[in-house]
Amino acid sequence: MTTVTTDAPITPLRERMQHDMMMRGLGRHTQQDYIRHVRRFAAFLERPPDTATEEDIRRFQLSQHERGVSASTINGAVSALRFLFAATLGRKDLARALVIIRYRRKLPDVLSVEEAAQLLEAAPGIKYKAALGVAYGAGLRVSEVAHLKVDDIDSTRMLIRVEQGKGGKDRNAMLSPQLLELLRMWWREGKRRNVMLPHGWLFPGRSYTDPVSTRQLHRAVQEAAEVAGIRKRVSPHTLRHSFATHLLEQDVDIRVIQVLLGHSKLETTALYTKVSTRTIHAVAGPLERLTALMAERTACRPAEPCRPRSRSPIFSAPLVPPIGPPMPGTSASSSSRSCRRSSNAGPRRSAAISRPARTAAIGASPTTAAVTVTAPSARALRRAHGLKPARPTFSRSAISTSSSPCPPRSPTSRSTTRRPSMISCSGRPRQRC
Repeated sequence: MTTVTTDAPITPLRERMQHDMMMRGLGRHTQQDYIRHVRRFAAFLERPPDTATEEDIRRFQLSQHERGVSASTINGAVSALRFLFAATLGRKDLARALVIIRYRRKLPDVLSVEEAAQLLEAAPGIKYKAALGVAYGAGLRVSEVAHLKVDDIDSTRMLIRVEQGKGGKDRNAMLSPQLLELLRMWWREGKRRNVMLPHGWLFPGRSYTDPVSTRQLHRAVQEAAEVAGIRKRVSPHTLRHSFATHLLEQDVDIRVIQVLLGHSKLETTALYTKVSTRTIHAVAGPLERLTALMAERTACRPAEPCRPRSRSPIFSAPLVPPIGPPMPGTSASSSSRSCRRSSNAGPRRSAAISRPARTAAIGASPTTAAVTVTAPSARALRRAHGLKPARPTFSRSAISTSSSPCPPRSPTSRSTTRRPSMISCSGRPRQRC
């Protein structure tokens, strides 16, 4: 593991911190990030960082929030300063004073299959087309694509060997026949240009002894996206996201995708289940089920004729058609309708008033037979059950006859004077007050 060298004079504190990072096996880019964050902290204090206090750390983090620094940058500075105070200076009390930010991870942008094809076709040259094809066809990171060697392509086993990937891990990636043919096209073109060494880099940079830089790959992707007319925010890592999402939409096991991507935790790979369109479209919403159920009920419901609704049980029994011709200018249907209107137009009778029977006589002429439907009264029902008949509580006036063709109902003459009861509820005689 190499240390980071700069043109500026190295102070004893920086040299000690670099040695601590080298002994702990931190990567080259991690060392550069830690040194940069410590340098910014020293510039804020305007004195060496080993003289900092808890109040200085608090003011530094408050200034970051006030300047609108992103959460990832703040957390990177926290990691660097924690390493400085805990590992190099042995001040764990200052390391505990640093506060990290919890932020929600955003969903990545994913290209469709058609957009991925357009992006590869618009790549500037066969070299970048092959490099982007490896990023999309094998799901490699941009740093892993840049550091591939010719010997890493195993056409016999159809594998791509990734050495010292993220976290210093080795793994095997998939190699499809279409990707192998694309790499062979670039191999022949590189041999023709004399830029391919026998055991050198698969994608050399400006110097044949150095690999292509990740910045060059970023520029190639942005240029290809502009030519293809893709308005999404595209980067080489977008092709890796698209690789995992498209495999998930093809019903590939998520654990297989985890191995191909080189993820240590399954939770990291499970992020692609949130952006997989096939997974979302496969779920039937409750509104669709409700709509289908209503349509099925409407299709299976038989057509029923409209029936008139009666207000009284008198008209629930079927009526015998009249015998003989109706009166001139009056039909049987109109006569029954007028009877129903006249009976409904009369005053409502209380249930406390008992009648021997309720009679509805329908007749249009002397030659028309009257049909009588009799229903048991409340008094009869009380007698049948062995109960005493209820007395009327108020007077009822006689019903005036109308001009209806139906025969008028005879009013019931009954005394409306309420008499005091001489028998109590218990059946014993009581004295009149």
